[in-house]
Order: sequence, then structure tokens, then C-alpha cells
Amino acid sequence: MSALIDPIADFLTRIRNAAASGHEEVYAPFSKIKAEISRILQEEGYLWAYEVDTKNKHPRLKLKLKFEGKKPVIRNLKRVSKPGIRTYVGCDEIPKVLGGLGIAILSTSRGIMTGAKARKSKLGGELLATIW
Repeated sequence: MSALIDPIADFLTRIRNAAASGHEEVYAPFSKIKAEISRILQEEGYLWAYEVDTKNKHPRLKLKLKFEGKKPVIRNLKRVSKPGIRTYVGCDEIPKVLGGLGIAILSTSRGIMTGAKARKSKLGGELLATIW
């Protein structure tokens, strides 16, 4: 039921489960926000690549997960802001995930970006997820 209510939580769960079970590829239904989160994960070194697969009736995202040996690079993903309880932070309240080793993903007025980029741009927003 949560997939219908919170597609971002479903997306993060698909990635978490694929990484935990050692799958190198994972598919998820396409949306612009999930594509932006995928772009950030690739830029930050958590994914090898992502692409939009339009072969089927409904487009979907194909993610290639990154591994160090047999261990996934993504150790943990956590959905912070949920549909029932939205979590907003100002630019000076953006958390440093794992002392700067992880990333926070925010939805700001200038789009989806990492916590570090939002802090640098002096932007706050909705704290979507933390990843390390």
C-alpha cells in the first residue's frame, strides 16, 4: 500500500533491497523526481549509471548499482520527509550525514539537490532522504 502513497519511499526501498541482495541492476517506475534523485546518486558515486527505459508502455528507470568487491556502496537509505509528516529544513539546519561521509537530498525551490549544494546556495527545503 505504501507504494501508492509514497513513491519515493518505494523507490528507495527497491534500491535498498537490490543492494542488500547483491543485484547490480534495479528497475523502478519513472518519475521526474526519481530521475533527479538517480542523477544525484550517480554524481555522488553511489551508482554507475541510470537510464530511462521506454520499451514498455510505462517508462521506468534502470539503475546500475555500484559495489566495492561484494559490498554495495550504498550502506543505508532513509526516507526522512513522508507524506504524513513533511520535514522542512532551513539552510543552516541541513544535517551533515555521517559527519559528511553521506549525503542529504533536498527538494528546494531550485530543484532537487544535495544538502551540501543547498547549504552553499543558502537554500532550505524539504529533506527527502539521507544516504550513506
